[in-house]
Amino acid sequence: MKKNLLMWDQTLFKDIEVFDIDYVPEQFEYRDEQIQELAYAVRPALAGGRILNTVCRGVPGTGKTTSVKKLFEEIEGTTKKIIPIHINCQIDGSEYAIFSRIYTKLTKNRQPPTGTSFKMLFDMIAKYIENESVVPIICLDDANYLVYEKELNKVLYALLRSHEAYENVRIGVIVIISDPDVDLESSLDARVASVFRPQIIHFAPYTASEVAGILSQRVVQGLYPNVLGSELFDRIVDRTMKCGDIRIGLDLIKRSVMNAEKSARMNVSDDDVTAAFSVSRDLRLADIVRVLSDDEAAVLFQLAEMTNDADIVTTKEVHTALGERATGYTTFVQIIEKLDHLRLVTLSYQNAGKGRLRIISLRYDPKRVLAFRKVQSGCKP
Repeated sequence: MKKNLLMWDQTLFKDIEVFDIDYVPEQFEYRDEQIQELAYAVRPALAGGRILNTVCRGVPGTGKTTSVKKLFEEIEGTTKKIIPIHINCQIDGSEYAIFSRIYTKLTKNRQPPTGTSFKMLFDMIAKYIENESVVPIICLDDANYLVYEKELNKVLYALLRSHEAYENVRIGVIVIISDPDVDLESSLDARVASVFRPQIIHFAPYTASEVAGILSQRVVQGLYPNVLGSELFDRIVDRTMKCGDIRIGLDLIKRSVMNAEKSARMNVSDDDVTAAFSVSRDLRLADIVRVLSDDEAAVLFQLAEMTNDADIVTTKEVHTALGERATGYTTFVQIIEKLDHLRLVTLSYQNAGKGRLRIISLRYDPKRVLAFRKVQSGCKP
């Protein structure tokens, strides 16, 4: 065997976890200002005051979640009085699911007792807060999913008006919005807006130099020397900038190195990066498809199948083609509007005689969409 070939028990990774999407680095650069603003919002609780509710806005992959998690780590290492709770609203997308998650993280119990109503669940949470004299901070990450499902007002109302029913309960809220098209202000009921009144923290996209800095830091931490050459690293930075999401760059490095390992080579080749990008570019698509309901996925995949055979597809044609899998038309309209919010499809109108046709088109190549059928059921494509 040649000396430049990798032995079966060798690896090119010093620490593969540093390339995971949910990894929280010890050294987190370029977001000091935002973390300081988050800390300012929490500080009143240390003196017995009320936390300033906060909204973090920015496109995906701009450090919002990591900034909040870094703050939460600092809180957990500083005080037992404030209990930070992070909730992924892609996974827990309803009022009951969110409060079940709050209950389990507060009480360390696995789940609420079977048959527990929402009122009973909220009462158990409130009594725990009162008995333990703690102040929870709830981070609703990717709360734009709650907007799509029309759940955000219910969740915020229950959290922010809890003190009206329970005198000693104070709950702070951090909302993360990753969809720039979501108009949060107009999405809130007056009864919620009157008590929410958040400060807004903006997370601008990383610059090219910042992307290079973040990725190079992970390369040093996660790979052995000379595994990834400078020219290929620059290519990965360029592709990351074009996609506008740092997570794609991290995933691209990880998959490129795994491709090199699979071929038993000691360093990454141009072909490794090309093959990796064909998968990494659809990282966001895979994440969204994974959390679609069966009915929503059925509409998406039906549209993808029809797009292969036709230039123009109407919403009515998709509903008809679903056959026995079709929901009622009102529910179907809600589904296609959600898919539009998620930027999976584009909706438009076309004049047709005396009426207008509603046109629905995919934002992705239909073959790439259909490749993710198994993702929706929890399997890898």
